[in-house]
Amino acid sequence: MNLRRGFIWMLMFGFSLQIAGFAQSFPTYYERNLYLDGSATAYRNGLLGYANPANLTMLEGFNFRYYWLNRQEENVTNQSGWGVFTAVPGLGFGAIRNGADPYKTTTYRFSIADGNRSFSLGFAYEKVTGDKTLFNQRNLYAFGLVMRPARSLSLGFTGNFATKGNGREGVAEIGIRPFLNNRLTLFGDAAVQRGQSIGDANWSAGAAVELVEGLQISGRYFDSEAFTVGLNLNFGNAGVSAQTHYANSDTRIYNTNSISIGDFSGNLLQPFFRNKHYVSMEMKGRVDYLKYDLFDPGTQRFMEILQDIRDAQNDSRVSVIALNLSGMRVLPEHAWEIRQALLAAKTAGKKIVIFFDNAEMTNYHLASVADKVMMDPVGSLMLPGYLFGRTFLKGTLDKMGLGFDEWRFFKYKSAAEALSREEFSDADREQRQALADAFYETARAEICESRGLSTQQFDHLIDTHVYFMPEDALTQELVDTLCRWDDVGKVIQSLTGKNKLKLPMAMVKEANPNYGEWSEKPRIAVVYALGECAMDSGIRARWLDKVIRRIAKDPGIKALVMRVDSPGGDGMASDYVAEALRFCAEKKPVVISQGQVAASGGYWISMYADTIVAAPTTITGSIGVIGGWIYDKGLSGKLGMTSDHVQRGDHADMGFGVTLPLLGIRVPARNLNEQERERVEKVFKQMYAEFVEKVADGRGMTAEAIDKIGQGRVWNGTAGKANGLVDEIGGLSLSIDIARKMAKIPDDRSYNLVEIPKSKGFINLDFLSPVSVKSELEQDVTIRFIKMMSERPGFPQPVLLPGDYPVLE
Repeated sequence: MNLRRGFIWMLMFGFSLQIAGFAQSFPTYYERNLYLDGSATAYRNGLLGYANPANLTMLEGFNFRYYWLNRQEENVTNQSGWGVFTAVPGLGFGAIRNGADPYKTTTYRFSIADGNRSFSLGFAYEKVTGDKTLFNQRNLYAFGLVMRPARSLSLGFTGNFATKGNGREGVAEIGIRPFLNNRLTLFGDAAVQRGQSIGDANWSAGAAVELVEGLQISGRYFDSEAFTVGLNLNFGNAGVSAQTHYANSDTRIYNTNSISIGDFSGNLLQPFFRNKHYVSMEMKGRVDYLKYDLFDPGTQRFMEILQDIRDAQNDSRVSVIALNLSGMRVLPEHAWEIRQALLAAKTAGKKIVIFFDNAEMTNYHLASVADKVMMDPVGSLMLPGYLFGRTFLKGTLDKMGLGFDEWRFFKYKSAAEALSREEFSDADREQRQALADAFYETARAEICESRGLSTQQFDHLIDTHVYFMPEDALTQELVDTLCRWDDVGKVIQSLTGKNKLKLPMAMVKEANPNYGEWSEKPRIAVVYALGECAMDSGIRARWLDKVIRRIAKDPGIKALVMRVDSPGGDGMASDYVAEALRFCAEKKPVVISQGQVAASGGYWISMYADTIVAAPTTITGSIGVIGGWIYDKGLSGKLGMTSDHVQRGDHADMGFGVTLPLLGIRVPARNLNEQERERVEKVFKQMYAEFVEKVADGRGMTAEAIDKIGQGRVWNGTAGKANGLVDEIGGLSLSIDIARKMAKIPDDRSYNLVEIPKSKGFINLDFLSPVSVKSELEQDVTIRFIKMMSERPGFPQPVLLPGDYPVLE
């Protein structure tokens, strides 16, 4: 950064040395930019990069403006000149017409820029056509610079150079916002051409005031005693402006007017539309963290759902948020977070309307938060409660001719029971019942509060009715009305007593209350650690390690939130990520947001965070390791398969055996001998002790305290907080807010979220191809678990078996 600043000042200093001693060779900066109503670096982005090309980096999206000029003696339809300006971030074009037939010129300027909202460099080329000699105009090229080191300060510099001759001009600009926002902007600028001394520079100074959102007035005074007075009206993404130019206090010489579309710049009409609208959200599809950029219509991004609800909550035009849950597939933890977001909007004064056609516990728990619950008149509602179960494969393995030796040295670490037993152990039954109770009690408490039911009424409905036809659901006050989603407008009218207009969510997203902020926004990284803990699949620990360390060194990223949704897996992969997070936490705040499951290796990668946040329906903990040994107990004979080998080393054959075709799973030919088994037990207990010590270090607890809540025991988020494994009950939104506060980002300061990764990839090839038997087998959670066990036989695994936690089918 110091090198960059040094280069900039050297450039400015060198330029200043070259502008003395020669005559002016083209019209001044002020003569060429008649449509400017303030300094280019400080007000309205300098004609979209026309006056200073570096301003192009400050744009949010596509912008277009049309200006026209009327002399004092002319009416509004008799124009002496016009200007057209259009731009997208980093690229701009403008054209200005001066004069009228037959004496006229047209100036075209092409501009590019690169940088960010704190530092930007730009380049422009300007070509003039028409009567250039009469107007003394030249083709130019220009270099621009904008620096916004703080929310209160904007500095700009432009160098204009004639393509022929020695004409050169330097322009310096400054803008100051004493209140850190666009309510008051003070600005000034000065321009000097070759042949002028600094003391003879032309200059201007002025101010712009936003009286109310969308209404700005501006004034500008020039060294020639000329001045301008301007009015700018914005209506969201469109606006109009008018500016009167005076030669002195007695002489008005011309007016300039404009119409514009583009970046949101406030909405003068906002108060007139307060609470006049509703937004609707179609929730059909699978709610997931990531989706493909193309050909993934069946996925709803979890973060986007939360952001849409928050945007609607913050938009004063929105009175009602309506959701259609038809076809929605969502995990209990995700549903709880969406419900919390809706509850926050409800607390902020918004009404919530939710429709479903068919629902069960998870979707109804979400729907119950609404002020009005709509149910399809031929839909169904199933409320059976919560169940945690498991399929046991011991008998299957016996019939297949496979033996399995469970290596279980910790009371609750039960993943391998699926292969070694025919029913739950007492310890596993205990922890699973606790989870079922926690899920049930969370839903019961929140549904009862929203629907005005007693716990006894709720229990009776669950235990007696289970299945509700629409009329039953209405009679039992589980829903408020029976109708189709098409009737949502009528339902909203009956709820609010007024007809509401539908507002597209895209317009809600554009209504940024912090529009026009200067300087680069602080960033918070949201990094996803999803799937099994593995080096190059699942969480991709090798890649994730590099990402986290890069974030730690990035001064623009003020905090890291890592969303963990992982049942664990490879201890080495877990430790890679944990150590990277420990490194990052030394440099900036690190917050862990635990999703549906963050247990075993998933908890390992969480333990060094400054704050761990979990939902009541998060499955966390499971501090322990598990393993087992699948071996050939007649399978190869049944399949007619044989194997042979040579070896050197007493234990070289320990994992050797036949490899099953299609599945790619190797089955060891024998079980471990006594010596090998003893060694395994020692390794497992040593790894558990290290796991416990690491958690104790990360959580600021003793190893003895961790061991008491460890032994592989899983907990829901609420219990995890009670025993010290979790700091706060909440979801991703709360985690981000905690990170913001820890990073000392003010409440009124907007910030950017940087999601890593942003998507699953560019194109979903599975959408275009039929599903093969092999791909189905590869995705089967039990097959994946068996394959993981067989790929690293003898290694301790900090993992939960798929099926121990909710998954989307």
